[in-house]
Amino acid sequence: MHAWPASEVPALPGQGRDLRIHDTATGAPVTLQPGPVARLYVCGITPYDATHMGHAATYNAFDLVQRVWLDTKRQVHYVQNVTDVDDPLLERAERDGLDWTALAEQETKLFREDMTALRMLPPRHYIGAVEAIPGIVPLVERLRELGAAYDLEGDVYFSVESDPHFGEVSHLDAAAMRLLSAERGGDPDRPGKKNPLDPMLWMAAREGEPSWDGGSLGRGRPGWHIECVAIALDRLGMGFDVQGGGSDLAFPHHEMGASHAQVLTGEFPMAKAYVHAGMVALDGEKMSKSKGNLVFVSRLRRDGVDPAAIRLALHAHHYRSDWEWTDQVLRDAVARLERWRAAVSRPDGPAAEDMVEAVRAALADDLNAPEALAAVDRWVARQEEAGGTDGSAPGVVSRTVDALLGVAL
Repeated sequence: MHAWPASEVPALPGQGRDLRIHDTATGAPVTLQPGPVARLYVCGITPYDATHMGHAATYNAFDLVQRVWLDTKRQVHYVQNVTDVDDPLLERAERDGLDWTALAEQETKLFREDMTALRMLPPRHYIGAVEAIPGIVPLVERLRELGAAYDLEGDVYFSVESDPHFGEVSHLDAAAMRLLSAERGGDPDRPGKKNPLDPMLWMAAREGEPSWDGGSLGRGRPGWHIECVAIALDRLGMGFDVQGGGSDLAFPHHEMGASHAQVLTGEFPMAKAYVHAGMVALDGEKMSKSKGNLVFVSRLRRDGVDPAAIRLALHAHHYRSDWEWTDQVLRDAVARLERWRAAVSRPDGPAAEDMVEAVRAALADDLNAPEALAAVDRWVARQEEAGGTDGSAPGVVSRTVDALLGVAL
């Protein structure tokens, strides 16, 4: 599966700063100091609907992670999956009378177009669950050999008790885990499971649903969590720098994935930091497909909204905060974009070196994009009030906003 084209990232003078970011597993900030190649895995979409603002906010956060690392002169090895076979996709296809593979291809294509328009840096590897199945099957078989998996009516489950570190990503109690498991794709009430929290590794073939040859597992399809584990271990290996996604993935998805990988490899932890973006609401409720309260990136683009304004609207909120999308949020972003573009179109301005360092410092401090915007706003205000004599300053500002915020002025 191919990703989307990369926009060029301008090189800035000087040196960026190491990223200090909040780690869900420790509940505290950690300063990441990757080697020459920083390793990032971000969980991708289940392609049964278009990219909504909640998706965009999540991928915006991890685009900033990449840009901070690139500014430190590192390379970035970024991997993202696509869950192109799963119950929600199959249910949507059946509801609308569509072929599930065609639906997945259609929505993945639209996602790529949205990411291109928003100038999100693409992953080096963009991998669908279906194409990962040959690598998933041996991992499930290995977990069975290790005594960490068991069969139940043809399905294969992972035993959470096989990992002594289970629970150390989300730090939830058993009652909260059970509730979220039921809400987020698990089956805690299924009779015969050793532990209600045990997640499925391999689902035996169901009539009328797609299935693949699973070797000793029989025909079926993979569970959700093992999919990302297989892709991450194959492309990045254990101990990669950041596992990312929305805050709703901390449990069960990232918790279960970490346990799968740790049992498989005997190493701990799977990732050096677990980083989670907040949720975006509309009319007081979390934006989600099940609620039908979605603001789609593609619809905004069709309505003539500049993708750069959409990115500025996202940047106006700290990535870890839960926030609400409103018409005013977008109006403020459009106005900011117009001011910034007017400022950099002038022939000169006040010196911009302090602005560059302020943006760098803000983003290196747990991706504080609102403070980065404020640093640019202060330069724009100085130019509007008193002008300046530095003919290079507008270009420096433009390149900084492009390189570090992904916004083309």
